[in-house]
Amino acid sequence: MNRIFLRFIGPVFLSIALAGTLVYGAITLLFGEPVKENAARQAAPQIFLLEQYIDKAPGDEWLQRLNKVREVSQVKFDLIPLRTALTQLDEDQRAKLMDGTVVIDVPGRAFYRRVDLTGYRYVDSENDVLYAQDLPIDMWQFLRIEMLRYVLVALVLLVPVAFWSRSHWREVQALAKVTEKFGSGELAVRADTPTSSSVYPLSVQINQMAERIAQLLTAQKQLLHAVSHELRTPIARLEFALEILQDAGVDDKKKQRIDAMRGDLAELNTLVSELLNLAKMEQQHELQLQELSAQEFAQTCIDGLPPMRAELQLNLTVEPVHLRLLADQRLLMRAVQNLLKNAMKYANQHIGMEIGEDKDCRWIAVEDDGVGIPQAERENIFEAFYRLDRSRDRNSGGFGLGLSIVRQIVQMHSGSIEVNDAKLGGARFVIRLPK
Repeated sequence: MNRIFLRFIGPVFLSIALAGTLVYGAITLLFGEPVKENAARQAAPQIFLLEQYIDKAPGDEWLQRLNKVREVSQVKFDLIPLRTALTQLDEDQRAKLMDGTVVIDVPGRAFYRRVDLTGYRYVDSENDVLYAQDLPIDMWQFLRIEMLRYVLVALVLLVPVAFWSRSHWREVQALAKVTEKFGSGELAVRADTPTSSSVYPLSVQINQMAERIAQLLTAQKQLLHAVSHELRTPIARLEFALEILQDAGVDDKKKQRIDAMRGDLAELNTLVSELLNLAKMEQQHELQLQELSAQEFAQTCIDGLPPMRAELQLNLTVEPVHLRLLADQRLLMRAVQNLLKNAMKYANQHIGMEIGEDKDCRWIAVEDDGVGIPQAERENIFEAFYRLDRSRDRNSGGFGLGLSIVRQIVQMHSGSIEVNDAKLGGARFVIRLPK
């Protein structure tokens, strides 16, 4: 839909209406009110009849001719006292009436005129007013014509606007598609806009921005890969050296130090693996979507977990039982297992996993009865390498990459993830996948 054109329709009609008001005001100021002029034209035959037939009669025949006109005319002619007529008119109209001018009452479809100013037509005629009613004055016809005129002007103006906005809207939509593809990971896509286009400067800026972002991301990925792979070699050497050192025979104190160094190397090795996994996630753009049984998927995720502490209990709920998910099984399983592993670290006794559906989405929730996550930290925990204070020791914490990977997987599925307070008392992570 051409939204640019739709946004023009209202302003164009408002502008035409404002222009019509200004034109009407200017004409009224310079030439008189058009409505009254139109009413005078419509009442012209009756005024002509009065001035050219009734008024041309001799003084003693004036009333006779008026009565003849009454018999044949659809217009109602009456004689009313001058003082009565004056009460029905405004100040300007009263002045015109006193001068003997025909005064038209547009809303009342009538006109007033004094019989005469000298009283020669009949006794006391100077104190009477001829009051003509039911004149063929149709103001709605005049207004309809004016409205039609301005509507046609507006429509004619909208025709070139429609052609211009149509091409403009297509160009904007083309740029929107380019940015959408770029945002979804197609870093090579660029806007191909002709130089004559009105959005050409914008497309140039978008292309320059895309080129710079692509270079930065490529450099970042190359650095990440290089550093991660290069770290493998010294880590392997250190592990080999520690094995040799331990086999050489050392006392218990040195053995403890060697074991601590092995722990550090294992932690470093895990970090390198996580960095490589994160880089792979950033490079993967296409999903291998398939329909999955929610019940079977959840059980597979649980079966793939490391052994839990003896005091932990994991409860699974899938509702409805035959619910199916559309997802990349390998990636989504990894995301859910990351959440379950986090719950295993921080739960005291209970872990809950639920899968269900709402009107617009299907959701997977993982919660625990641990200490929870502070409200102020809930947006930050999905950033890479961000860790809460309680997870900075080796016994309970990782490297702050697990939740970042979860969010990337969910975003690849066009979904969302949020963290709330759990019914169990700890944190509740909810993955929402669109239907």
